[in-house]
Amino acid sequence: MKTNLSEAIVERVNCGVFTVDRELRIVTWNRFMQSHSGRSAQSVVGENLFGTFPELPRQWLQRKIEGVFVLGTPAYSSWEHRPYLFRFEHSRPITGTIDAMRQNCSFIPIEDEHGEVVAVGVAIVDTTDVCIAYGELQDREKAVTSALAELTVRNEQLTSLNEALEHAHQQLLQSEKLAAIGQLAAGVAHEINNPVGFVLSNLNTLDGYVKTLIRYAADIERMVSEAAPALKNDMHAIAEQADLEYLLGDAPTLVQESRDGLARVRTIVVDLRDFSRIDSTHVWERADIHRCIESTLNIVHNEVKYCAQLVREYAQIPFVHCIPSQISQVVLNLVVNAAQAYGSNHEQHGAPLDTITVRTGMDSADPSRVWFEVADAGCGIPPEHLKRIFDPFFTTKPVGQGTGLGLSVTYGIVNAHRGTISVASTVGQGTTFRVTLPVDGSLREEAANPEALAQTAPPDEIALPTQLPAAT
Repeated sequence: MKTNLSEAIVERVNCGVFTVDRELRIVTWNRFMQSHSGRSAQSVVGENLFGTFPELPRQWLQRKIEGVFVLGTPAYSSWEHRPYLFRFEHSRPITGTIDAMRQNCSFIPIEDEHGEVVAVGVAIVDTTDVCIAYGELQDREKAVTSALAELTVRNEQLTSLNEALEHAHQQLLQSEKLAAIGQLAAGVAHEINNPVGFVLSNLNTLDGYVKTLIRYAADIERMVSEAAPALKNDMHAIAEQADLEYLLGDAPTLVQESRDGLARVRTIVVDLRDFSRIDSTHVWERADIHRCIESTLNIVHNEVKYCAQLVREYAQIPFVHCIPSQISQVVLNLVVNAAQAYGSNHEQHGAPLDTITVRTGMDSADPSRVWFEVADAGCGIPPEHLKRIFDPFFTTKPVGQGTGLGLSVTYGIVNAHRGTISVASTVGQGTTFRVTLPVDGSLREEAANPEALAQTAPPDEIALPTQLPAAT
């Protein structure tokens, strides 16, 4: 009686129920399955599931059923991940993109009296209504999102001034963070320099040891060949087994490459320390402008190398009385701006790299002044922006990609050095920044004041020539 009642319930329940055995033969098939598949129980019971319904996702379904047989635990599949198992037509009076019944599928192990899984029952629940409701909910969410976006735009228009003030505040905080990072970089550079020094010293000693061992091996081979010719073949076999010839040739090369690599690390560390050291930030001294430039180019090499090739055109110029670390800061800002003018990475597209040219020379009109310039062939600066490029916080970059302080700080440093900075730019052709500095050290008293550099702002009107004089 109990079994008959269970079978009656399975037959009349409003969901698909069927079972398969180990060989994936159909054992039971209820009315729901018969009604929606068009196949009666008499025609499918005993038949292979995939032979009868070849359109089923064989690999996925077979793995699901096999997992239930092996593990003896139920499995489940939601319509959100797999919309349907059987592609049954749905009977909902709707229009839209729903082309078949959406189904949740449960896979249930059926055990015999010994607890062994002898069949797997599959229950298919029609969730088309849920799917439709979910779609309607998404449509409403899109409508709400659209309305919210419109309100957001209006709110942005009403609060633009507050946002501008907040943006300026964030940029000031970013500037303070950069200053802290500079101090940290100086300390890290100092700490790295010590272990690099003794490792490099050890490599130099190791190089001598390797050369001594090579000579020793050659002498041993020669002595054995002369004193015991009978061992010559054995010595040769041992040497071949150890690949001695390759080791003797490669060992000095490895040591030299390691020395070169450490020398490169030391150069970078020294440049980084010189660039960001705090104790000499406001110390005026006679400095080689070329050394300042090279130190900076060494630091920004990794940032620039993917978008542009650095070209140097140096002339004979005297040492300049300046603050070297601040001149390096000027070079850094101008070179990074030039690199960013090219935008995307040309190398990824197989195109040749663009160039950033760094030039130096003497001022032809005033031999007591020297100049250096950074030129690119990038996007150029629109004329309406030229008179604002030195304004604090002015930037054409998206929010989060530029603080708008780089050229303002550059102008302040150059002005404190009694120098001038000019720009020539054509949209689509490129930009050239030229910095001119006096060689003489008779500088304004306020230039030595650290606060003067931070407070220096460009005048309301500056000369922005449309064409720079040719390098001499």
